[in-house]
Amino acid sequence: MDILTIDFETYYDKDFSLSKITTEEYIRNPLFEVIGVSVKLNGEEAEWASGTHAELHKWLRRFDWVNSMALAHNAIFDGAILNWVFGLTPKVWLDTLCMGRALHGVEVSGSLAALVEREAVGIKGTEVVNALGRTRESFTPEQLARYGDYCINDVEITYKLFNKMLPRFPKSELKLIDVTTRMFTEPVLELDTVMLNEHLQEVQGKKAALLADSGVTTDDLMSNPKFAEALKNLSVTPPVKISPTTGKEAYAFAKNDEAFLTLLEHPDWRVQGLVAARLGLKSTLEETRTERFIGIGERGALPVPIKYYAAHTGRFGGSDKINLQNLPSRGVNGGKLKMAIKAPEGYSVIDADSAQIEARVLAWLAEQDDLVMAFTNMQDVYKKVAAAIYGKPEGEITKEERFVGKTTILGCGYGMGAAKFQAALKSSTPSVDISIDEARRIIDIYRKTNHRITALWRQAQSALISLSRKESAEIGRRGVLRVDEGGAGVTLPNGLLLRYDDLGMHEGDKGFEFSYKTRKGRIRIYGGKVVENVCQAIARCIIGEQMLRIAKRYKVVLTVHDAVACVVPDAEAVQAQAYVEECMRWVPAWATGLPLNCESGFGKSYGDC
Repeated sequence: MDILTIDFETYYDKDFSLSKITTEEYIRNPLFEVIGVSVKLNGEEAEWASGTHAELHKWLRRFDWVNSMALAHNAIFDGAILNWVFGLTPKVWLDTLCMGRALHGVEVSGSLAALVEREAVGIKGTEVVNALGRTRESFTPEQLARYGDYCINDVEITYKLFNKMLPRFPKSELKLIDVTTRMFTEPVLELDTVMLNEHLQEVQGKKAALLADSGVTTDDLMSNPKFAEALKNLSVTPPVKISPTTGKEAYAFAKNDEAFLTLLEHPDWRVQGLVAARLGLKSTLEETRTERFIGIGERGALPVPIKYYAAHTGRFGGSDKINLQNLPSRGVNGGKLKMAIKAPEGYSVIDADSAQIEARVLAWLAEQDDLVMAFTNMQDVYKKVAAAIYGKPEGEITKEERFVGKTTILGCGYGMGAAKFQAALKSSTPSVDISIDEARRIIDIYRKTNHRITALWRQAQSALISLSRKESAEIGRRGVLRVDEGGAGVTLPNGLLLRYDDLGMHEGDKGFEFSYKTRKGRIRIYGGKVVENVCQAIARCIIGEQMLRIAKRYKVVLTVHDAVACVVPDAEAVQAQAYVEECMRWVPAWATGLPLNCESGFGKSYGDC
């Protein structure tokens, strides 16, 4: 199949640019203009064309897009232009930005300039800086020629970069890049702007009455004890920290306290409103996101911006200022944003969520066979653990005791200590308040009854030693994960690397500790954390392969954590749901014996699933 490498050069100025507005808003804006485009067919010399959109459309149609693979650096940008502006769609999308993130890690720059320098395949030019504020007609012939040469060079080095990275890149991951790119470049989901406007008015109206209803005055907002009480009244445990001045525990209510800032994304908009007011913000996240959804809906279908390889573990993430990874589905908001995301006429949305996948992967990887068997036999593992904790039959376990068992299974598998476990239960919904001694007792029971999992932590700690010495090692079940001699991380089942760059050992408060380099500084790493990383990465590998199986038959429109959503014709929704569930229970050959399961639903909106 031919490869068509493409790069668009577009109008931008100090206010109208991708640094100021989203990709979707930029391309759909009346100010948007393509100044020129360069296309390279396989290894032939790249060509440049400039003209009106009608002239460029005619020029672009010279190439056989429908039977070719299109290659770009940041394909959601060039792909959206190709599809939305010119109505052209290639058979497959390839993206060197995505490839670079997966191969070199999310901690390094993914810019074309940085990647071509890292891979030693050329030098990116700087002519684009001279195009600031210039429409196509404002260029002189000489200036336009220089801009064309710049664009041609970008295409040439992108093609070289792709070929340099391709031998090290898994084919299955290339397919995932294509699927996630098309979520954005070929949007099908629609937004109910009437519902969104009603929701916006409701949120704004309730926010105006929030302080009065809660009994919190403006002065109360700045009083730590009163503000903490207001949060507690909304079932939120106030975040705390150790004061550097007194050395004692204090409320973490400052604008740079990460735990406090996360409350801006709390599912309850009332919590968002209190925190926003405390920080002096004019709008809550719920407001700004609803306003952004309304704007998108007025311009067209919803392009789903999924960042491929967004996290250290390879997980997908949100982008383009609408993080669809954390849309609330319950609580005060009632999942209104999800309800406003609709399938096109004649279609339904299916959303399938992999059940407890990380807990299942952990048990399987550690060869904790009794827990694996419980998952395989579809037992209620939360009740099973609760029965061990409270020393009574599973049939007598209460709802609250089962919740403690659930928190134990989902939270204690990576070495969580008693204090964090106690805090996790207290800040959860429902909130469960236990003593520190009770937390220690539960942790001790978990570790004694899951000795293979605790052994996995120790094995992962040994693997860190091997990695620091550039020696080989394995982690968990044989043949799944490995540390290669001279490597920089853990090789995953998909062939990519879970990187721990510049891993070093130093003396800490509890003896020798390991840390690795990130853009934000060095991050401490230890056996339990490695196990958490690899389990999350393995889950991502599995979800990726399952997504590709679904995509063979239906249009995949979204992935959120361990869930996959697709659109299907109404007439075959029931059969399609069965097929999607079959895909979500499918186990890769390298994961034989891993008991996977899923839950799914379908409806006319994403919120109905």
